[in-house]
Amino acid sequence: MKLPFASDYMDGAHPAVLEALVRTNGRKVAGYGEDELCEEAREKIREACGCPDAEIFFVSGGTQANATVLGALLAPYQGVLCAATGHINGHEAGAVEKGGHKVLPLPAVWGKITAQQIRQAAEAYLSDMSRDHVVMPGAVYLSQPTELGTLYMKTELEEISSACRTYGMPLYIDGARLAYALACPENDVTIPDLARLCDVFYIGGTKCGALCGEAVVVPVKGRIPHFFSIIKQDGALLAKGRTLGVQFGALFTDDVYFTLGENAIRQADKIRDAMTRLGIRTFVLSPTNQLFAVLEDRHVRKLQESVQFNVWEKTDAFHTVVRFVTGWSTTDEETDALIRCLEDLG
Repeated sequence: MKLPFASDYMDGAHPAVLEALVRTNGRKVAGYGEDELCEEAREKIREACGCPDAEIFFVSGGTQANATVLGALLAPYQGVLCAATGHINGHEAGAVEKGGHKVLPLPAVWGKITAQQIRQAAEAYLSDMSRDHVVMPGAVYLSQPTELGTLYMKTELEEISSACRTYGMPLYIDGARLAYALACPENDVTIPDLARLCDVFYIGGTKCGALCGEAVVVPVKGRIPHFFSIIKQDGALLAKGRTLGVQFGALFTDDVYFTLGENAIRQADKIRDAMTRLGIRTFVLSPTNQLFAVLEDRHVRKLQESVQFNVWEKTDAFHTVVRFVTGWSTTDEETDALIRCLEDLG
């Protein structure tokens, strides 16, 4: 069995989630998330967001959340601005574009874009004499943490939110790994901050202790009319919606969601320290649970014999960027074994 560092959804579910699923299994409730178990979870999420009127929708996965939300926010002639490294641009098989909306990538620094880039993109469109023939920037997509494991700080999000509101572009944040951002000591963005600054965001479950599923948060009620029907139409709605509601109810009880990421950060820090000690070059300075190392190709091949990880991109003819990911369930034994493998590379 290879060491599991390819992603943060390689394990099953957090024990609190499994216990809740078993405990409620015998109850017969309504379908499609219109049951008391889902409503209890929604109330817990509303409280965590500081938004008593927020609408909460449970969907089957992250790609479905991104494609469905952006499809609902955008007019047919609009596209979405994002970092060139953004998940919707590179790792969702064109799901957003399949829905008819062009992804408009912007150059990113460490996975992040800026308010200035958003303003420039909006002004470029407005000043284009042929703008009726091109795709209008209609929304902005970010993720927290980013696809490279970096973090948007509160001041950055405030500036981006202001730019979006100036140009009438909704701001949507992908929180697939949000629990790991919240657990990171460098982070200063809270869930209430996201609710204040975003038009829509989602709280990741699949990568953060749930078996599957994400919770889409719409802070202002009615922001997306008939969103339930849109989710259904896009195939992101589960008939047994309770499956997702029960999981999020458990994650948002006793601060489970806010603490489960701490282990991932601790394990990632151990690997980071080892990489520094061993002189392994870091591709990007990520403080969260994703680590990017630049290795010789011969070392990549050797490491693949005993470790599961991602081959990210080539830097030159002889070196490759690889990604290691820790999770809420990563053990000290697994981390120590990975470090020994790195030491054995010589």
